[in-house]
Amino acid sequence: MVHSPSDAPLVLKLDGITKRFGALTANGDVTLELKQGEILALLGENGAGKTTLMNILFGHYVADEGNVLVARDGQRLAELEPGSPHAALEAGIGMVHQHFTLAENLSALDNILLGTEALSALKSARAPAQKKLAELMARSGLAVNLDMRVSQLSVGEKQRIEILKALYRDARVLVLDEPTAVLTPQESETLFATLKKLSAEGLGIIFISHKLAEVIASSHRIAVLRGGRKVADLPTEACDQRQLAELMVGHEITETVREPGHAGEPLFVMTGVSAGHGREALHDIYMDLKSGEILGIAGVSGNGQTMLARVISGLETPAQGTMTLGNRNLDHASARMMIDIGLARIPEDRHHDGIVGAMSVSENLAIEAIRKPENQQYGLLRFSAMRERARKLIKAYDIRCQSEDSPARLLSGGNIQKIVLARTLETEPKVVLAAQPSRGLDVGATSDVHKRLLAARGRGAGVILISEDLDELMRLSDRIAVIHRGHLSAAEPTETLDRGTLGLRMAGHSGKDAA
Repeated sequence: MVHSPSDAPLVLKLDGITKRFGALTANGDVTLELKQGEILALLGENGAGKTTLMNILFGHYVADEGNVLVARDGQRLAELEPGSPHAALEAGIGMVHQHFTLAENLSALDNILLGTEALSALKSARAPAQKKLAELMARSGLAVNLDMRVSQLSVGEKQRIEILKALYRDARVLVLDEPTAVLTPQESETLFATLKKLSAEGLGIIFISHKLAEVIASSHRIAVLRGGRKVADLPTEACDQRQLAELMVGHEITETVREPGHAGEPLFVMTGVSAGHGREALHDIYMDLKSGEILGIAGVSGNGQTMLARVISGLETPAQGTMTLGNRNLDHASARMMIDIGLARIPEDRHHDGIVGAMSVSENLAIEAIRKPENQQYGLLRFSAMRERARKLIKAYDIRCQSEDSPARLLSGGNIQKIVLARTLETEPKVVLAAQPSRGLDVGATSDVHKRLLAARGRGAGVILISEDLDELMRLSDRIAVIHRGHLSAAEPTETLDRGTLGLRMAGHSGKDAA
């Protein structure tokens, strides 16, 4: 928690913003203010309207009602031209998206300069830019090698480039969407120390997060959206995590607790597995998953987690090594074979790999079992049976949609994840591969995902939990291994580990270094 600059002037005001998409009101008469030097945390469950509101601020959407006012000429608030990202940038509004918008093949300096120079310029003003950036880095603590290609930088360094891009354009307001989603604990601490330093110099900051502990530790004020409307706007010192969770979802959240388990015999085993090439390659992986346990895999994004998930799910064939499920050899297993023998996959990218957006909810719920008799007969799909099953799953998993015939692409991220969970877990699989299962989900949806995974563990399934969220791993996992540059450490009981040690190992330090 930090002290609020109570007497500071306003640098931004979103006044009575309303935005409708057909019958859906994404934002309803939302008013939000930001003072100079203030850090404002914006909270809300999935589909609450946070992203829509920020897209209106940055000019990606035009509000149906209301307007955006920004400080001009030092103090005066003036209306911002709607629907113009260029106008937003000119007014000093910078945005750092959760998924970075960097050209990986260019240097850090080139990425920062992109879009700041006229196409008619005879040459790039690199020397003055480097001087200005050196001053910015010294003042803010955002150190990065400007000459390095972005593809060679860590996730934390890429985020620093995104912030430097905004500061280089003389941003007075900085918006960050889920800024710590892919950072280690140490990188997160460094980021918030930097944000506090920038706010002390007068920068107004809005950050969207689902991590309530970091919100309380790092903000001056907290605004909460629910159902598209602002339901709270409070000084941080007046808030606690339980209160914020209830404000976000509208009811009390029961905390998920992992009870001591009774792991059985090894169920799924990888021995000396190598696969892929480049930065995402796997090298000599040894892993054993027991029945009735959750095995956590910690790691910073881009260290081989995606390739590991592809190999386990049968989408990638190992170059060497063996895999077994029970007594069955899986050397040449396909994705279809893995599903048939009892592996359920919760993919990392639920929008791209988890659903077919143009298909209905009922079709997506049946898609991995489409060949089974309950879904087809004599080669013809049994749509009525698929709809009936879908209605039961929609109720059981609280999938919020207009009907089972609604296109899946219209659902929020949390409800899409519920489709994936219902489709996979209702088959009572032997092994559950859950890759980033709560990424971007609100506290209510996250709680539901965690309960489902613990229930699978409780009935004897083995769960492989690949996550960049250490709180999630520590809460759910019986054992945790760390993946770094394609190498997987030996799994250790969660009770013997702490966040600091795991964070250091995720950054590439050995157990001895971590100690």
